[in-house]
Amino acid sequence: MSASKLQESGEVRIKHSLNKDEEDFIVTRRQSVFPILENLDTHCSQDEVPNIALLGSGGGQRAMVGLLGSLVQLDKAGLLDCILYLSGVSGSTWCMASLYQEPDWSTKLETVKNKIIERISGPAVSWGDAFAKLKKYYYEKDIFSLTDVWAAILVTTYVKEIDEHTLSEQWDQHSKDPFPIYTVIDKQCKQLKDEKDPWFEISPHEAGYSLTGAFVKTSSFGSQFDKGSKKKTQPETDMLYLQALCGSALADGEEILKFIWQKIKDFFDYLLPQVKTILEEMRKGKCSQVLMDLVDMNLSVLNVIDPSAYDKSIRKTLKELAEGKGQLIFSVGKLNLADKEAAKRYMEQYTMDVCNYLSGWFNVCFSICRYEAVPPTLQKSEMRDYIDAGLLLNSPYFSMLRDERDIDFIISLDFSEGDPFMVLYACSHTRLFKKHIIFHIFYIITTPLSPVWHEQLE
Repeated sequence: MSASKLQESGEVRIKHSLNKDEEDFIVTRRQSVFPILENLDTHCSQDEVPNIALLGSGGGQRAMVGLLGSLVQLDKAGLLDCILYLSGVSGSTWCMASLYQEPDWSTKLETVKNKIIERISGPAVSWGDAFAKLKKYYYEKDIFSLTDVWAAILVTTYVKEIDEHTLSEQWDQHSKDPFPIYTVIDKQCKQLKDEKDPWFEISPHEAGYSLTGAFVKTSSFGSQFDKGSKKKTQPETDMLYLQALCGSALADGEEILKFIWQKIKDFFDYLLPQVKTILEEMRKGKCSQVLMDLVDMNLSVLNVIDPSAYDKSIRKTLKELAEGKGQLIFSVGKLNLADKEAAKRYMEQYTMDVCNYLSGWFNVCFSICRYEAVPPTLQKSEMRDYIDAGLLLNSPYFSMLRDERDIDFIISLDFSEGDPFMVLYACSHTRLFKKHIIFHIFYIITTPLSPVWHEQLE
């Protein structure tokens, strides 16, 4: 199908230009920013109003709370209304999802902040409600994914709610707020180290590949397409699932790993007696048994307990699932429980191997039409898998630096556990270096007496 016919189809848009609704928002937002800059003694013409983007990094609940606090301070300084775009990866998207539940949240941020803090400080979502949501995901979708499980089990533990709103339905209530962009990456592109375009963005209007310029309506994200036209409609991704997709990798550390695996185990202990029908449909429960054994194996290793019984059970069950048609590939080498770091790396690879093998039964997918303008990497399979962008780069620079967005100034907030400048250093050796971007890096060193501001020019 030709590019013009694809674009006219109204289903898949192969073009680098911005969505018309986003363009209209930019015009209106710039008009409202102009008098605010004047009040801040920043004088320029209407045509010279800068396009300012605020970026939030990953970092789990730390990033969620950190971004909220940063926005509150920007609001107090009178700067929040100057922001054109608000974009995040991983934990920062949890904050964004909470904010955009509230119509025109930026006009009442103190009230919204208190509401969010009260919620995340309160009780967790009950197992019953979490299971009901998981069951709903299972029955309403053609493809049930591990991301559905992650959303119901883990994300609800941190955000303390089940948000069933959709991104596209909320936008009419946010004429006074920055334009939100949620970012993930294409897993296959990352694994192939394909720099052409692993970045996938989701806005209220479109979802697609930032640099390639291949988009579908956000309301159609997850549906199946063939030659540019929608072949089968699926329900629009809700905000709980979107938060799980964006935040599928939390801040690392032994204690949080134990916490996560224990939560998964507790959930399955609650789940298994109640889902006989589902288990029968899922190959008589064999997939779920593998997942349960995988959870127990990870917990055993973290607690320095011999996991060989679980390993044996996993291998046996996967062979039964394969029915002699597939070859099982596992981590090579011997598990050494005495070396915690080596054991952790072994289990990370082992877990990935098992989950990849199960991907035939559990998938996070988005079907890409075959078209010559789409890079070959994106056409190698009909299904695409998306994961936490923080696993590649812990800030959504690439989506925001599309030429069409014409960004003049970026405020990048880093809530990483490690060196906050590693993201910038990584960027400087990839696409950003080619764009001749100059970074003014501001950071604070806290002393016993007072914070000291420093500026570093890169």
